[in-house]
Amino acid sequence: MSASERRELLRAVAMMVASAALFACMAVMIRLASAQLHAFEIAFFRNLFGLVFILPLLLHHGAGILKTDKLHVYTGRCLIGIVAMLCGFWAIVHLPLAKAVTISYSTPIFVTILAVLFLGEMVRARRWAAVGVGFIGVLVIMRPGAEGFDGNTLVALTASVLSAIVAVSIKVLSRTEKPDAIVLWTTLLWVPMSLLPALFVWTGPSGITWLWVVAAGFFGSAGHMFWTRALKRADASLLTPISFMQVPIVALLAWWLFAETVTVWTAVGAAIIFAANAYIAHREARLAARTVTDREISAETQKP
Repeated sequence: MSASERRELLRAVAMMVASAALFACMAVMIRLASAQLHAFEIAFFRNLFGLVFILPLLLHHGAGILKTDKLHVYTGRCLIGIVAMLCGFWAIVHLPLAKAVTISYSTPIFVTILAVLFLGEMVRARRWAAVGVGFIGVLVIMRPGAEGFDGNTLVALTASVLSAIVAVSIKVLSRTEKPDAIVLWTTLLWVPMSLLPALFVWTGPSGITWLWVVAAGFFGSAGHMFWTRALKRADASLLTPISFMQVPIVALLAWWLFAETVTVWTAVGAAIIFAANAYIAHREARLAARTVTDREISAETQKP
């Protein structure tokens, strides 16, 4: 790997870490707002104020950045994304924060599977074994059939599967679309898409709840911007495990603000999922480095 490629990878890692911290703050804002608002209404306000915060991007680039021949891809991706968001917000409101966020990190497992199906990535036996281990970690957290099983964990898992589809679709879009265009189109479409379900549970925020929903919009949009820029610079299957930093940040904030503690089952499951994701990332990095080396060797042998 060349020095420039290494620097680009480090930038992508830094952006993904920043994205994890911002999304952790968004989760806290969602929980605070849930004292008054339904999860679906919080999702709408997150998107509405998120759009307000990213409008400077449109002013900076001009309307030309919205020119695209991929509107059908954006629309399909956003429909899946909004369902994933609604499920994710529901889980954040109805589950302990650390548990909800940890389950969301089964997404890389599904990203690996979808990358094989839709991006043509090569996955060998060891990475498939890591995927299997990751599923075990999810089962440890969810504990299906146990006395402490919470059906809301299925909603959280659904959000993870749908988020994996979104991650892969962003990787496909980033081949031809600018990161800022992806963020703008996504937020523009999410606002009306999230309004419809919010209308069925509408109560309207008041008092300090306005601060929580505005902050959720800011943190969500900022996290999304860093996320898309990171995925533009490196493979989704390599970067997504790095965002696991969100789990300890959320756990600390949930303990501090809501007196929530992390159960043994959640801690063990989180460790298993992290180990599986770390191994997947390690194998992906080795494969990428080998591909670059082979390309350099091939170029060297073709010199006159």
